[in-house]
Amino acid sequence: MAAAPPVDSPMEAEAKYNTEAENVVREVKSSDDDQESNTINTTFQPGVQDIEAVTITWSRTWLIVAYVLIWITYFIQGLVTGVTGALLPYVTSAFAEHSLTPTTGILSAVIGGVTNLSIAKVLDIFGRSQGYLLCIVLCTVGLIMSAACNNVEAYAASQVFYTVGINGIGYSLSVFVADTSSLRHRGLMQAFVSSPNLITCWLSGPISTAFLNGAGWRWAFGMFTILVPAVTLPLSGLFMWQFSKAKKLGLIASRQSGRTPWQSIAYYCREFDAVGLFLLSAGVAFFLLPFNLYTNEAKGWRSALILSFLIVGIVLIILFVVWEKFFVPVSFLPWSILQDRTVLGACILSFVLFLSYFCWSSYFGSFLQVVNNLSITHASYVMQTYTVGGVVFAIGTGAFISYTGRFKPVTLYFGIPLTILGMGLLIYFRQADQNVGFIVMCMIFISFAEGVLVICDEIAIMAAVSEQQYFAISLAVLGLFSNIGSAIGLTISAAIWQGTMPGKLAEYLPTVDQENLLLIYESLPTQLSFPVGSPERTAIQHAYGDVQQRLMIAGTAVWVIGVVSVLMWRDIKVINIKQTKGQVV
Repeated sequence: MAAAPPVDSPMEAEAKYNTEAENVVREVKSSDDDQESNTINTTFQPGVQDIEAVTITWSRTWLIVAYVLIWITYFIQGLVTGVTGALLPYVTSAFAEHSLTPTTGILSAVIGGVTNLSIAKVLDIFGRSQGYLLCIVLCTVGLIMSAACNNVEAYAASQVFYTVGINGIGYSLSVFVADTSSLRHRGLMQAFVSSPNLITCWLSGPISTAFLNGAGWRWAFGMFTILVPAVTLPLSGLFMWQFSKAKKLGLIASRQSGRTPWQSIAYYCREFDAVGLFLLSAGVAFFLLPFNLYTNEAKGWRSALILSFLIVGIVLIILFVVWEKFFVPVSFLPWSILQDRTVLGACILSFVLFLSYFCWSSYFGSFLQVVNNLSITHASYVMQTYTVGGVVFAIGTGAFISYTGRFKPVTLYFGIPLTILGMGLLIYFRQADQNVGFIVMCMIFISFAEGVLVICDEIAIMAAVSEQQYFAISLAVLGLFSNIGSAIGLTISAAIWQGTMPGKLAEYLPTVDQENLLLIYESLPTQLSFPVGSPERTAIQHAYGDVQQRLMIAGTAVWVIGVVSVLMWRDIKVINIKQTKGQVV
C-alpha cells in the first residue's frame, strides 16, 4: 500500500498560503501594464479599500469558493422569502385581519429601502463583512419576533427587522458580486448567483403546506432563525479571513481615528445622516398608512387618527426636504449621482417595476386558492412561475450583455413591450370564469420581461457610475426607489381592496350570509370553507374577480412611466469599461 502524502502542520500551511498570496500579488502586478490599477486607492473609503485588497491578493480558487458561498446564501434567502410570503395570508387570517395582508409590509418596505443607504455606509466605512453581519442579525431578530407575535401589529413590527435584514443580505450579496466582477460580465454573474430561485420556488409551497398542516406557521419562522445564521455566516468568515491575509501582506495600513466614544457617535450620526433617514422613513410611512387603515375607522377619512397620520407624514417629508437642502452636513442621498439621466432613469424604472408588481401580487395567492380552487402548494407553483421565468431570462440577458456589451436595446424593445402585453392580458384573464392556464401564460410573459428588466436596470446604474466607491451607494439608491415603489404598490393594492371588496361581497352574497360578511371578508380559511359551486363561494369568486380587474388596471397603467424612464438612458457599451481590480470574473 502506498504511503499517505505528508500533511502540512498549521504553521507550514500558513507560510505556504502567505507565499501563494505574495505570488498572486506579483503575478497580478506583472501581468497588468497599468501598475496603478493593482494598488489600493487610499482616497476611497476604508470598506472599499479593504475589498480591493482582498481581490488583489486572493487566488482564482478563493474567488470560486466565494461565489459558491454566495450561491448557497442566495438559496437560503430565496427559501425564506418564498415560505414567509406563502404563510403571510394565514398569519393575518389567524388574527382575523386578512384584509391587512399588504399593510403589514408597507412600513417594512419603506424602512427597508431607506436603511439600505445606511447599510451602504456601513459597507463603505466599516467593511463589507461588517455590514453583511449586521443584516444577518437583523433578519434573525425579525424571524424570532415573527415566531412569537400575538397580533398583526406585533407581526408588522417583526417584518421591519426581517425585511431590513433579508433585503440587506441580498443587497450585500449584490455589492459582493459588483466588487468581484467586471462590468461586462456583472449581469451574467448576478443572474448566476440568483439561479437558486429555480430550486427554492418549488420548495416553498410544500414546506409551507407541511408547517400549516403540522407544527404550525410559528415553527416555520423558528426553523429559519437557526437556518439563516448557519448558512450565511461562512461567507462573512471567508471575506474576513482573506482581508486579514491582505493586511498581513501590508496592503492595508493601520487606521486610528483619534476620536473619543462620544465624538465617534457624533461623527457616525453625521456620516449616516441619522436625522434625514428618520424624517424620510417616518414621513413616507405616516403618509402611506392612512390609505390602508381608513376602512378600519368608523369615520373613515374623517377620523382624527387618519387625518393626523396624513398631516404628520406630509410635515415630516417637508422637513426632510428642508433639512437636506439647508442644514444637512453630510447627505445620505447622493444628489450628484441622481443628476445623471441614466441613473435617474434606472431608479424610476425600478420604482415602476416594483410598484406595478405589488399592485396585483398582494392578493394573488388568495385569488388562486379561492377562485381557481388551488391548494397552497399549487398556488405557490403558479406564483413561482414569475420567479422561474425571471431567473432563466436573467441568465440569458446577462449572457447577451457579456457578448454584445449592450443593455438598453433589449430593455426597450423586448422587456417593456412584453411586460405591458402580459399585464394587459391579465386584466381580462384574472376573472372568476377564466381557466388558470391563461393566467400561467400571462405570468410567463411577465416573468420573461422581469428577468430582462431587473438585470438591465442594475447594469444601467452601474455603468453610469465611474468608480468602485459608488457601487454600494448606487445599488442602495436603486433599492430605495424599488422599496418606495413596493410601499406605494402595496398601498394602492390595500386601498382598492378595502374600498371595493366589502361592497362587492355585500352585492353578491346571499341575504342569509350578510351577517357574516365581515368574517368572510377578513378570513381566508372562512372563504375557502365554502364548497366550490355553492352560492357563497360563487359570490366570493365574483367579488375577487371584480377587485382583481381594478388591481391589474392600476398595475398596467404605471408602465407609461416605465417607457419614459428607459428612454432616458444613455446607450452605454459596457465592454472595456474597467471598474474593479485584481482577481475578478
